[in-house]
Amino acid sequence: MNSIPTTGGTTTPAATPGFARAVFSLGVGGFAIGTGEFVIMGLLPEVAADIGTSIPQAGHVISAYALGVVIGAPVLAVLAAGMGRRALLVALMAVFALGNFASAAAPGYWSLNLLRFAAGLPHGTYFGVAALVAATLAPPGRRAHAVGLVMLGLTSATLVGVPIAAALGQWLGWRAAFVLVGLIALVAAWLVHRNVPALQPDAGASPLRELGALARPQVWLTLGIGAIGFGGMFAVFSYIKPTLLEVAGMPLSWVPVVLALFGLGMVAGNLVGSRLADRALMRAIGTMLVWAGLVLALFTVMAHHPVTAALSLFMVGTIVAIGPALQVRLMDVAGDAQTLAAALNHSAFNVANAVGAWLGGVAISAGFGWTSTGWVGVALALAGLAVYFWALSNARAQARRTAVAAQGCAGQAG
Repeated sequence: MNSIPTTGGTTTPAATPGFARAVFSLGVGGFAIGTGEFVIMGLLPEVAADIGTSIPQAGHVISAYALGVVIGAPVLAVLAAGMGRRALLVALMAVFALGNFASAAAPGYWSLNLLRFAAGLPHGTYFGVAALVAATLAPPGRRAHAVGLVMLGLTSATLVGVPIAAALGQWLGWRAAFVLVGLIALVAAWLVHRNVPALQPDAGASPLRELGALARPQVWLTLGIGAIGFGGMFAVFSYIKPTLLEVAGMPLSWVPVVLALFGLGMVAGNLVGSRLADRALMRAIGTMLVWAGLVLALFTVMAHHPVTAALSLFMVGTIVAIGPALQVRLMDVAGDAQTLAAALNHSAFNVANAVGAWLGGVAISAGFGWTSTGWVGVALALAGLAVYFWALSNARAQARRTAVAAQGCAGQAG
């Protein structure tokens, strides 16, 4: 008989009934969130013209959303520690839908920033809880694969959802794009309510117990790997359009197709990375950091020709492969504070977004050229690798201390 544990640290004897429907429903929520997060980047000129501000100032709404993710993930995860997971997921998706509908009605600059901040609040907690649910329902040895399927909704949004929403926004106005995102979120909430089992939180779950995750060094080290090592992808992608036009000499008409290749790379990386993580989790994380460094170094060379630049951008997209592995690693090291740790993974990725984009801008402003973002990414991958080895060393030291303590207890008992 199938058993359904309530933590992400335990796998089931076999896939639970309705596993595919549940994971698909969770993935639709990820698709809504991914579309809502990234579509604004292609509509900034329209937003700026409508609210009467400059394009760089309109770009602050992107930062406002990211800030909402960083703050909302830990706060909502702690406050909702005692809620049933299906009910929490439905509530989070409803709040996300409401935030996007309200964003579509924002009258000006300040209100739009505030509403994008609000729309970002459920992002991290939704993905964290969805990953826990998917891992709980997964068959043996397939936790990372299940988490990858949920995150596939996010990565496929860059390939399908964002172009559709952006086209709608250019046709009917940018506000229509956020209405579409809100509608997708409502569909996701309904699917989650219909297809995800009503898993209950662990016995004794509480805000105080969730905060216990912050006392675990391995949680912080895993978050550090993501916040630093993942930043290189954002260093490159944040400035990819001028790089393609000015360095590769790519025709403007090619750019949408090449950006779709980046999305395709994210989908491929997500699927391959989750499978590698199921085979050997920590080895997969280290391998992916090395891969990131190699890909970003190659970008500095391949960016000088349209065809090789397009291939390189596909490879940069595959760096997202580290996401499912880090999510599962957090489940393993968080103990009984699963929800907070899982949600914080997405705070770490948004920190990587901010750090990578900022350092890439610093390098370009210093006169090192558009391709210098690749070297910034290499440095971040190496720094992430240093944190990875720190985590391995800390885990070994902790295992030795545990073994010594166990031997001491055995000696006293004898």
